[in-house]
Amino acid sequence: MGSLQQQGNGAGGNNHRVVSVAETPPAGGREFDEKDYVQEKPGWRNFLSYVGPGFLVSLAYLDPGNLETDLQAGANHGYELLWVILIGLIFALIIQSLAANLGVSTGKHLSELCKAEYPIIVKYCLWVLAEVAVIAADIPEVIGTAFALNILFHIPVWVGVLCTGCSTLLLIGLQRYGVRKLELLIAILVFIMAACFFGELSYVKPPATEVIKGMFIPKVGWAAWQLAIALLGALVMPHNLFLHSALVLSRKIPNSVRGINDACRYFLIESGFALFVAFLINLAVVSVSGTVCSADNLSSDNKNQCNDLTLNSASFLLKNVLGKSSSTVYAIALLASGQSSTITGTYAGQFIMQGFLDLKMRKWIRNLMTRCIAITPSLIVSIIGGSSGAGRLIIIASMILSFELPFALIPLLKFSSSSTKMGPHKNSIYIIVVSWVLGLGIIGINVYYLITAFVDWLMHNSLPKVGNVFIGMMVFPLMGVYIVSVIYLMFRKDKVVTFIEPTKLDPVAQTRMENGHEDEGGVEMEHVPYREDLADIPLPH
Repeated sequence: MGSLQQQGNGAGGNNHRVVSVAETPPAGGREFDEKDYVQEKPGWRNFLSYVGPGFLVSLAYLDPGNLETDLQAGANHGYELLWVILIGLIFALIIQSLAANLGVSTGKHLSELCKAEYPIIVKYCLWVLAEVAVIAADIPEVIGTAFALNILFHIPVWVGVLCTGCSTLLLIGLQRYGVRKLELLIAILVFIMAACFFGELSYVKPPATEVIKGMFIPKVGWAAWQLAIALLGALVMPHNLFLHSALVLSRKIPNSVRGINDACRYFLIESGFALFVAFLINLAVVSVSGTVCSADNLSSDNKNQCNDLTLNSASFLLKNVLGKSSSTVYAIALLASGQSSTITGTYAGQFIMQGFLDLKMRKWIRNLMTRCIAITPSLIVSIIGGSSGAGRLIIIASMILSFELPFALIPLLKFSSSSTKMGPHKNSIYIIVVSWVLGLGIIGINVYYLITAFVDWLMHNSLPKVGNVFIGMMVFPLMGVYIVSVIYLMFRKDKVVTFIEPTKLDPVAQTRMENGHEDEGGVEMEHVPYREDLADIPLPH
């Protein structure tokens, strides 16, 4: 496993960080060259060894919070906002590929690079914000699972929250047998969701022409803009960027330009397929909701439910319109969505804690700590406020995630575009421009959504004017601090170097880096550090 070494750079005083990798002889002592490496595995088998992280990451786009937004989009605006989901997932694919490339190229995940790069106060602030983002992302997942258990077994929501925490820890225990088995479980849950929602879709039979128009012809009325912004802003989650950059480190990747480029390409293809499946599921949810709520024979009670559709009320709507079996199928899909999303949320929490704090503790203790921190808010609110309180908590959680996004996205954009971090694998000028435009666009959308939501609440709440003035005096300065913090992250110059050009040290090393050739002694080419500490994966060679 790679170790970090620091060396001063003289007058500059900056630290250089170099990943050193132990070299091991190949099995049987036979000579190994790049041709053997390329021909040893066919392309499709080589690709399959990289499959897994993209499916875990895609669950963030299928979590109960996204499903609720989809249900509301379909109920209120039919198929009008499908193009927003399509564009949003294309944006997400670009951003997620940057996170994967960062991990592959540096051998470190995003939280570890943040720890190395930023001053201690900034580092701890980013850690706290990242932990809050994990908790906020976990709230809709835990509550969605609790709603599903309530629909299926009629147990109280707070009991469902406790069951969710326990079941997640049991499922994460599968990593003892290799993360491949956990990834297989996640893939099964994703396809259970797909089967359930496509089963609903085949029953309601939405008009194909309207669905296609909704996907490819941008059209949104003034009343739909706020929901469109919420849809787009919710698609890129901060904890997912930390998660993806860490998950890719569970694969053994040749430490050469060619090997790293191949790995980046394979992870891009895999993420593209996983997000395409996520898009189809989101499409099915919006289409089912839009078709049911636009039916001519809908009763007045069901119309009222469509006007204020939530995860819990959607089951009753489907039960009333399509029958009891439809409600059960929906609950199973919601259960798969919530349970699989909580697993990835727990993983993200582990990586963030390990990366920022470098805590040395047993896996099960770290799992338990992360899970307890994440479910506490959901448990308290579900006990006090019941189903309605839990539903309102989902809205608050989505606003927190919108607030948190710049503090993960900006470091990612800066690190992946930096030659001091990525060396020859840094983004091209075209990717830099596109990714920054997309990133700043998403951040701008989220900030706009937050500010307008707060101002709207300030103007229409029932508090006395003195109370509103007092709240405004507290919140608006905090907004100023928030904007200054974002500007600091954007314009601060990176000072820590994690890549040193081999040509400055040894021309032979440059050739090996580019092509992956072995030394004359028959030593196997280097690998990007295999992070067994992150995933406990007994991968085959």
